[in-house]
Amino acid sequence: MEINDLIPHIEALIFASEKPLTTLEIVELVNDADLSDEKIVLDKVETAIDGIVEKYSADFYPFEVKQIGGGWQFLTRKEYHKTVAQLNGEKFLKRLSAASLETLAIIAYKQPITKGEIESIRGVNCDYSVQKLLEKELIIISGRNEKQPGQPLLYSTSKNFMDYFGINSADELPKIKEIAEEVVEPTSVQDTLFAQEHRGEDSTDVALSVTEEGELIINKDDEEEA
Repeated sequence: MEINDLIPHIEALIFASEKPLTTLEIVELVNDADLSDEKIVLDKVETAIDGIVEKYSADFYPFEVKQIGGGWQFLTRKEYHKTVAQLNGEKFLKRLSAASLETLAIIAYKQPITKGEIESIRGVNCDYSVQKLLEKELIIISGRNEKQPGQPLLYSTSKNFMDYFGINSADELPKIKEIAEEVVEPTSVQDTLFAQEHRGEDSTDVALSVTEEGELIINKDDEEEA
């Protein structure tokens, strides 16, 4: 079977699937469908998928084919999120409490982690939050910590978590530094007691900026320093 003939079959599989399909699953499915007298090999399926991804990368499509959770899936583009959200957008995470979201974030960035370690970070009991996250299949029990007394259970994020957030592994999560980092623009301070204290009666503007360590820097006009 030629790749051009194979492509629509793979598109149909990805479109109809309720979950992301891995490349190996697609190979198995197209072969089970007896589309060709010859067995369809992995390389041909990968080439076909590359063609599909390129096809739907065109701007005039409101959706694209992306690999998330280790498999391929049709996803609407982010600019249409608000429109699609009117149908079912936030139903999945909307019911999560702030405590559950905090617990989920800790597990996502510290996994695998025990409940005791989560509680140590949050400073409160998290039995209820962990149970809710398990019920929603956002986290899983991934083993036991054999080095700790009692060998407590270890928790990690699930495949459903990756599917929902559109990532293939926890390594693709935003770095904590990227989330926390804020660009602080210098602020011009004029005609204030604070400014006058540092510049006297001079009318030179004072710009305030903050270093990464949180230290306040007062920058006077370059001409004044000269």
